Amino acid sequence: MPAQSTATVQPSRRRRIPGEARYLELEGRGRIRVWEVEGPPGAPTLLLLHGLGATGPLNWFQAFPALADQYHLIAVDHRGHGQGIRTRRFRLKDCADDAMAVAKELSVDRLIAVGYSMGGPIAKLCWSRHPDRVSGLVLCATAQHFSPDRYPVLTRALLPGAVVGARIAPGLVRGQIIEGMLRGVRSPEARKYMRMEMSHSDPATLAQATRAVLAFSSRNWASSITVPTAVVVMTRDEVVPTRRQERLAAAIPNAKRFDVQGDHFACANERTNFIEQLTSACAYVTRESKTR
Repeated sequence: MPAQSTATVQPSRRRRIPGEARYLELEGRGRIRVWEVEGPPGAPTLLLLHGLGATGPLNWFQAFPALADQYHLIAVDHRGHGQGIRTRRFRLKDCADDAMAVAKELSVDRLIAVGYSMGGPIAKLCWSRHPDRVSGLVLCATAQHFSPDRYPVLTRALLPGAVVGARIAPGLVRGQIIEGMLRGVRSPEARKYMRMEMSHSDPATLAQATRAVLAFSSRNWASSITVPTAVVVMTRDEVVPTRRQERLAAAIPNAKRFDVQGDHFACANERTNFIEQLTSACAYVTRESKTR
């Protein structure tokens, strides 16, 4: 199936985000939604990788306008999220390979992988599995590992049951996930947009994704990352504790740290300095990657 383009509902009528949604049929993988902003001719490419439960535009819509003038942007929906590839088995390494396959389909040879929360492990896997194509990393609100400090084995053991429950009653589980993520969002327009974006997600895959994130660890190999790296730390994060984000920054050789005065959902909060720090982090990695 050839690539298709389609108009997409914008998160705000007051400010239209740049770019457009495209649907790509990746050979041997499936159909995936991609949000692409072309940027200026010859601009470096940022591959934007979203967090657990989100979608490409839902995670990055605040950042698109700030980055569009300087970069070619590619944001994907990961497996089971939004309009990402449908699968009965979620693996982070498959998400990394999906994203790199998208870049290849769009004729991108070299890129900077930018990951938020779950997107952090996926970005690191893009580098470890495709080192000749990833020239730098920007890791936001993420860590070397995510397993809870208390009862990690019990937590992982309970999740297969959540997968079964999500397959039996997907509508109920999806509704619970959506309502949980809408807490604290006051704008009716923003709530409507978030519901629309998340209504396409597969609850069973989201449960599998949670299990995959909890099982992930790069503690044994984060120190081997050799490309320029920026770590964007949320200083008030309770979802991915700030101390874990700080440890990630310390573990990667020569990584530069950028602090955001916000919590785990700073990417969608205009009142934080997330966009300012993200753009600075991307500029730093872009500049450093040109010297290597």
